[in-house]
Amino acid sequence: MKNKTLLAIILLLAVSTTMTGMDISGKTQQKPSAYTNDDIWAAYEGFNQTLLDPVKYIYKTNSSDKSAKDRFNGAAAIWCQPTYWDMAMNAYKLAKAQNDKQKTAYYKELCDKIYAGNKAQYAHFDFDDNNENTGWFIYDDIMWWTITLARAYELFGVEDYLRFSEESFSRVWYGSKKVGDTGSYDKVNGGMFWQWQPIRNPKPNQPNDGKMACINFPVVVAALTLYNNVPKRRKESAEEAPKYQTKAQYLAKGKEIYEWGVENLLDKKTGKVADSRHGKGTPAWKAHIYNQATFIGASVLLYKATGKKSYLNNAILAADYSVREMSAEHNLLPFEKGIEQGIYTAIFAQYMAMLVYDCGQTQYLPFLKHNIEVGWANRDKTRNVCGGEYWKVLPDGADIDSYSASGIPALMLLFPADK
Repeated sequence: MKNKTLLAIILLLAVSTTMTGMDISGKTQQKPSAYTNDDIWAAYEGFNQTLLDPVKYIYKTNSSDKSAKDRFNGAAAIWCQPTYWDMAMNAYKLAKAQNDKQKTAYYKELCDKIYAGNKAQYAHFDFDDNNENTGWFIYDDIMWWTITLARAYELFGVEDYLRFSEESFSRVWYGSKKVGDTGSYDKVNGGMFWQWQPIRNPKPNQPNDGKMACINFPVVVAALTLYNNVPKRRKESAEEAPKYQTKAQYLAKGKEIYEWGVENLLDKKTGKVADSRHGKGTPAWKAHIYNQATFIGASVLLYKATGKKSYLNNAILAADYSVREMSAEHNLLPFEKGIEQGIYTAIFAQYMAMLVYDCGQTQYLPFLKHNIEVGWANRDKTRNVCGGEYWKVLPDGADIDSYSASGIPALMLLFPADK
């Protein structure tokens, strides 16, 4: 209780330091104020009107792109598209919670269109298609879809969602005879490799190849989400590379990869999650907010499945590090400049919502809502679009990528206003 109270005090102090407008050398240009539920819908619609291809129903890379043709021509990254589908599902759930039948129907239709658009774009979810333009070529690209497809099944009960989710999990774990890779799972040393081989390299993954946090913890999230949704009395498959697992198998796989990740990618004293580890070398200790996020999500799901308190303690440790250390510079979530990195906040939002609401860790709410207030205050007010550097004003009409613009609406949809 003492630690929880101390964190709440730290968060409130952090919020108070940026509650007034500052000049151009400061942290924020506009004085933030409490956002409303109307603001949430304005932000999400602004995001969609600016960055969703209205014909294909997949998201563009930049607001300046006329359409989302393919990876090299205007389409946002294949692994980021499921996070945008998550946002649509969160909009549907929020509208339903607000008893708004019109919005509920509208966002249900949007969810259906985004799924159909992505299925058409990405090889009809043929996970053995390794075309690098509109197909699959990195393990974590597939696993992000595994997670969101499982969530969609949990929400809507569409059998195809579950089938594709399980097929994609199997594809990552066991590999593909058609492609020629042997899978992400390291049978000898444990953990999940990031890149499949061969794609350009004729050799399979070697012991010193990279095992990134961005594949290992999403595997745990996927395994536990499927554990929560597959039939209880399912029998084990006799196939060497089964297309599905039993509940017990999904739980066992999730536990195994989580424990490997804790031993190889987590600083147990601070809650910092390493980017990767190559063989037995020193972990790459560069922390990214989306790796913190999936570790938090994996920990929460295992805690809920087993009741084991150590999982919850790990989630809190990683969340504290994200807030206290990674967000210290501006008292706001960090922003990384680089290809696709702007989406990290949207991913963080998804898993912090699980920690806050499913586990009662409401001490993070002031910090999360403060991010929303600052980011929304500094939006482009003509389009209702926010930038990824929440402490900076996004000029009217400025070019903005979908990754950076996703953070504030993603947070809003999961952490609604008080009124």
